[in-house]
Amino acid sequence: MADGESNKNIEIWKIKNLIKELEAARGNGTSMISLIIPPRDQISRVNKMLGDEFGTASNIKSRVNRQSVLGAITSAQQKLKLYNKVPTNGLVVYTGTVITDEGKEKKKTYDFEPFKPINASLYLCDNKFHTEALNELLGSDDLFGFIVMDGNGTLFGTLSGNTREVLHKFDVDLPKKHGRGGQSALRFARLRMEKRHNYVRKASELATKYYINPATSQPNVVGLILAGSADFKTELSQSDMFDPRLKEKILKVVDVSYGGESGFNQAIDLSAELLSDVKFMQEKRLIGKYFEEISQETGKYVYGVDDTLKSLEMGAVETLIVWENLDINRCVLKNATTGEIVIKHLKKEQEADQSNFRDAATSADLEVQEKMSLLEWFANDYKKFGCSLEFVTNKSQEGSQFCKGFGGIGGMLRYQLDIRSFDELSDDDDTVYEDSN
Repeated sequence: MADGESNKNIEIWKIKNLIKELEAARGNGTSMISLIIPPRDQISRVNKMLGDEFGTASNIKSRVNRQSVLGAITSAQQKLKLYNKVPTNGLVVYTGTVITDEGKEKKKTYDFEPFKPINASLYLCDNKFHTEALNELLGSDDLFGFIVMDGNGTLFGTLSGNTREVLHKFDVDLPKKHGRGGQSALRFARLRMEKRHNYVRKASELATKYYINPATSQPNVVGLILAGSADFKTELSQSDMFDPRLKEKILKVVDVSYGGESGFNQAIDLSAELLSDVKFMQEKRLIGKYFEEISQETGKYVYGVDDTLKSLEMGAVETLIVWENLDINRCVLKNATTGEIVIKHLKKEQEADQSNFRDAATSADLEVQEKMSLLEWFANDYKKFGCSLEFVTNKSQEGSQFCKGFGGIGGMLRYQLDIRSFDELSDDDDTVYEDSN
């Protein structure tokens, strides 16, 4: 998968993860502020609005509620001081006093620029955070190319979400088949073939012009659909003149009854299901490739937390594959007696077992210095290991098998590695994943 595509998937995962965290948060009274500032808005306008809100909130009767609302507004104002102007894609701020699982109150603040423009403007003070606008960021903005080609002309278009655009269309006047006999029949046939050839050449050149980004020399579409009523579409897809970079992107060749824009609309209808499955297909392909390495016993694969992390540190992992809901925390622990730092990767049920927080040999306490989701750590640090990171779901058959059979974590390696030479550690639920720095 292209690097840009991979980075976008990581940004989408981060937003999904944040939404999950924000939706789970609850507060007392109306002390939780959701603030979304769209691009091209003014920080000064929002500051003035917050100032007015501060004045209004000062009149809240309940002392506890008044203090927490004023505290949240002050917190939002402090965050805005860090920005001279609204970032290119807008700004999202969530701040307020949240009740933790232990029943304690804790101040939480999130501020970030989304990975693509957010076209919502929002200010709400409530007992929960409002994430509806963030969910819209997760909608697919994949761009698909359509080439509708028949004997009368060709149309080049794109589709992204519900937005369709015609990039270019041209007409062609091809000679019809000739019924006259004699020597002229061969000449007419030759001229006809030449005209067809030139037509396919022109369509191929324009496809490269519209669907290849000149800056990166890579396709600017996720997939291509070829449509038409005659066999030109098939001829184009098989032609040597058609750009091989685009050939790889052909998702489907469909028969439509018309050319031009009517054919474009019909092609969109016929491909709807396929287009919604593109992410699904990318995932199936990725995990399928991983399973292929395993079935061929190439030695260029790894699975399980411990082995994958060791391979990462050796710089051997080319593609790190992780289930997007992997529930394992990375705990940095300090031995109270020796001061030694130990890193353990623990599942929820392992965290409940106190023996995981004591040194096995000396029974010394291991104090938690830092704790974060392993997924989050990967998302922040994967580039340090020179690998690409792919989040997968368990929705496809392959994805489900990867999560159940391989623990939802693994990687494809750059070179063959003998995992047996690692410490022999089983990957069952009782394992404590250790990794000393």
